[in-house]
Amino acid sequence: MLKRIIRPLTLAICVTLLATTVFAGAPKYVFYFIGDGLGPTQRMAAELYNKMETNNPDAKLVMNTFPNTALVTTYSDNTLITDSAAGGTALSCGYKTTNGYLAKLPDGTNVTTLAEAAKEKGFAIGIVTTTRLTHATPAAFSAHNTDRNAADAIAIDQANSDFDFFAGGGYRYFVAKNNKKGLKSKRKDDKDVVKMFADKGYTLFVGDSTRDAFRSYTPKKGDKVFAALAYSHIPYEIARRNSNLKENKIPALSEMTAKAVDSLAAQDKPFFLMVEGGRIDHAAHAHDAASTILDTLAMDAAVKVAYDFYKKHPEETLIVTAADHETGGVGLGISMDSKGYFLNLKALEKVSVSAEDNLNGFYNKLAKKESNLEKRHAAFIKYIESKWGLTDRTESENKVLTDAMNVQDKNQSLPKAEKVSYGYSYTPTMVAVTDLVSQRSRVFWTSFVHTGTFIPASAIGVGAQNFNGFIDNTDIPTRIAAAIGAKLSTDKKTDSKALLGKTYGPQEKYAKIPYNK
Repeated sequence: MLKRIIRPLTLAICVTLLATTVFAGAPKYVFYFIGDGLGPTQRMAAELYNKMETNNPDAKLVMNTFPNTALVTTYSDNTLITDSAAGGTALSCGYKTTNGYLAKLPDGTNVTTLAEAAKEKGFAIGIVTTTRLTHATPAAFSAHNTDRNAADAIAIDQANSDFDFFAGGGYRYFVAKNNKKGLKSKRKDDKDVVKMFADKGYTLFVGDSTRDAFRSYTPKKGDKVFAALAYSHIPYEIARRNSNLKENKIPALSEMTAKAVDSLAAQDKPFFLMVEGGRIDHAAHAHDAASTILDTLAMDAAVKVAYDFYKKHPEETLIVTAADHETGGVGLGISMDSKGYFLNLKALEKVSVSAEDNLNGFYNKLAKKESNLEKRHAAFIKYIESKWGLTDRTESENKVLTDAMNVQDKNQSLPKAEKVSYGYSYTPTMVAVTDLVSQRSRVFWTSFVHTGTFIPASAIGVGAQNFNGFIDNTDIPTRIAAAIGAKLSTDKKTDSKALLGKTYGPQEKYAKIPYNK
């Protein structure tokens, strides 16, 4: 009798162990999504806006449905508030470093990036971003430098990386001066980095005119792709939605992600793909609630591309979503009325342009065209009514706008050092408008820069159970590397734990770095 019980029990245990072993195997396909500046409130605001926009109270961000979640600390080696270079390095290499450093320890030692380690394991590698490709986060996976602003050198590192797929913006640091295509270059040397990619056999999509070709391109085995589709950053998602200009033709982040998946999958080997929603951070710096939300939704649409792939390969795929830091110190529900606490995200539906790319310089351009102050003010009011939905204004709102215009009028005659500005040289009129729109939607900002709050991470797939609880940003790449059997190492043995919290204030070197967000 006992034997009859034990045999089926033993068989059941063996079957269970076998199933567990299969699930616990190394993932063949790894997706790593990084939302620059994407804190928990940004994710929540985007989900609430999506419910409203789709008229579906059950709608959720795809990344918010993943079963494994963690809260992640983000401080860097030299300050409690990280920048994107040190944050990107932590997420890429598993080591804390000094703000401004890319894939290097504070002493300048090179650190192996997760992308490099995966390549050594035979993975095809892809990098996709809505920022310039030489920007901090993509650079932290594909370059090594103690200066995040050394874009000329970063571009060369990327050409030498031999990664399989690049897509994003910033062709200005790759094209040579006086190039035959007539593309504007910002390189300070005579290097033709595009030619470096070409000589290595990459299929090239460089410049605005190549966007349609990129979209229609069908990858095949053996192809490597370099796509720099914009002079600077990829335009905000709000431009794609509302503009009839060329911005509307640029592929969305989800399209670039899908093209990367097609290209990497065509190589018939494992792949690692890092995708950055980079302009979430830029929008939050500018207190642009609408663009912050829409670029978060754009990133989530890219996550859905990976999730659809995962559903076809559930026992071979790992998806991890994270962020380098939170930006703006954003909160929801800044006031209440007789009916209680509430949000009014519907006020953001009337916004049709981004703050940083449009509003920040609008008044100064207007001042050059119109010398009559009364006409200038009237033209500005007409603009914000049309593009920002600021109609039916209260007396106090009108005063805020008038005061901002008066300050900016005075700015016209002042030397640069004496001009009134906010954050990253944001104009008084821009700040007045974005804050009024935010107040109408009941969104509250505490900072123009990064904050030290926890960021959320979520995961699904093979090994996703390792991304739970309270963890540090350096734990994420370490655990991804362990899942695929890759090794993150340096050419100088350094215990990252020994680096934590050496100093908690700005260092002189950090304070002098001219960060370009």
